[in-house]
Amino acid sequence: MDFVDRSVIITGGTGALGSAVVGALLEAGASCHIPVFNEAELTHFPHRAHPKVATYPGGNLTDEAAVTALYAKVPQLWASIHIAGGFAAGPVTTTAKAVLMGQVDTNLVTTFLCCRAACVAMAGRGGRIVNVTARPGLEWRIGAGMVAYTATKAAVAALTVALAQEVVKDGILVNAIAPSTIDTPANRKSMPDADHGAWPKPAEIAQTILFLASPANQVTRGAIVPVYGKV
Repeated sequence: MDFVDRSVIITGGTGALGSAVVGALLEAGASCHIPVFNEAELTHFPHRAHPKVATYPGGNLTDEAAVTALYAKVPQLWASIHIAGGFAAGPVTTTAKAVLMGQVDTNLVTTFLCCRAACVAMAGRGGRIVNVTARPGLEWRIGAGMVAYTATKAAVAALTVALAQEVVKDGILVNAIAPSTIDTPANRKSMPDADHGAWPKPAEIAQTILFLASPANQVTRGAIVPVYGKV
């Protein structure tokens, strides 16, 4: 999984999973380009001073023009990894339209716009795209109590498979991962009594993402890869 002289965009790159992915990419020689919506996130981002990391503050990934401008700044884009997203829970009877549309924007629209911009940037050269859906996006019944989230993550899975078929002729391989609950400090705090040891770790998930995004991946496309850990 050699990323030397390869440019990679990572959305959500300053979060727990994103930081693990960026760290693994840097070890593999990649140049990492990270849009940052909330600049306060950089305070805790361990790779912010790395010479092969470029951050782009003010990156609103729901803004079509902003996404287009971001991808235009990255020369010779090889891979685009879309970790940015959001979570909302609650019974459907109390889920307002604003919450639903927020999930559509945060999970589906950001992924769609970044996929589209990546395909434009990779035209004529090929590349790799990795999206992030979620276990409820594949196993819908466990999405009870978080219907808006589940529906938008299922849409990301459908987008991935359809797009993979559309752009394979251009040498672009599109895949996604589907995590269960990731072992992060925030998730441990919100679920203190869960079996944290069974949750997949960010560094472990990062290795799956790296393979899918790497030139070593020559045949896998349209896959939604479960990364459930031992849950």
